[in-house]
Amino acid sequence: MPRVSTVLDLSRALGWLPRSRYRTSPRALPNALMAWHDPAYIAALQQAETLDAPTDTMLRQHHLGTLSNPLFPEMFRRPATGVGGMMLAAELVQNGGVVHVPGAGTHHGLPDRANGFCYLNDCVLGMLALRHFGARRIAYVDIDAHHCDGVAAAFAGDPDILMVSTHEEGRWPFTGALDDDGGGAAMNLPVPRGFNDSEMRLAREALIVPAVAAFRPDAIVLQCGADAVEEDPLSRMGLSNNAHIGVLRALRHLAPRFILTGGGGYNPWTVGRCWTALWGTLAGRDIPDQLPVAAQAVLAELSWGGGARPAPQPHILTTLRDPRREGIIRPEVVARIEVLRRRIGRQ
Repeated sequence: MPRVSTVLDLSRALGWLPRSRYRTSPRALPNALMAWHDPAYIAALQQAETLDAPTDTMLRQHHLGTLSNPLFPEMFRRPATGVGGMMLAAELVQNGGVVHVPGAGTHHGLPDRANGFCYLNDCVLGMLALRHFGARRIAYVDIDAHHCDGVAAAFAGDPDILMVSTHEEGRWPFTGALDDDGGGAAMNLPVPRGFNDSEMRLAREALIVPAVAAFRPDAIVLQCGADAVEEDPLSRMGLSNNAHIGVLRALRHLAPRFILTGGGGYNPWTVGRCWTALWGTLAGRDIPDQLPVAAQAVLAELSWGGGARPAPQPHILTTLRDPRREGIIRPEVVARIEVLRRRIGRQ
């Protein structure tokens, strides 16, 4: 479904994306991808792009051609462009600054195989690029509904990486348990179904911001998967996109280098609205209460692409911000945050 294109179309319809603020992502070359990915996997990914069906090796060894990692005509070029965007972002912020890469955020990709719609791990490669350009200590914060298993595997035990992840418990990939500290590099906060704005505010103020501030990073990468919002079909969380905006605002000035990525998001309306609102926040724009006609037209043209999912609520077609979704802060959320708070400062 369209995601990045929706963000670009909405941003332009709002007058938020002048040419001076836009760069086209280059495509990362195979040698650059091998900074973390296995050469045999990169070769298989390139070959698979030309095929209608995977070979046995592609399927068994590299998980190419599965239900969650299907073959499609740009299956190498598209993720390699996401990686190129992250590498360009790392270069652009080497002396300080902020870049939004909505086409990045593929945090499940593993060295030798595709995983969970992620063929390459642009988060990992972007963080390695940040190091190449002089950032030593990097904080990676992930508020996608799904745990960032690929990033966790890449940096387990690395004392110069802080990884903080909020994700729905009992949800694929079934990693990121509360007691999994990633060899000292990670704080994993699995949250219950219906995780609401009030609970995210507590997690932000009591855990995420104090942990990142105590770490004193040279750079921050914030993965803002939009699948944690209430309307997304691939999770059962209850956030509004105000929660994403709040985390972005809270972290933005805690490091001189800042990269914001996309991630998951499987409702065509809510993912485009969320990431556009995040870009507007970064760009210093006021988010209007009502979208102009041109922006509403962008949302009106979207669809599920088939199936029997319900039509969006009327406000989704006319606004960027969701209504706030406050709620009770449940005891288990408080208890889990407290467990992790005891580890702040040990990184």
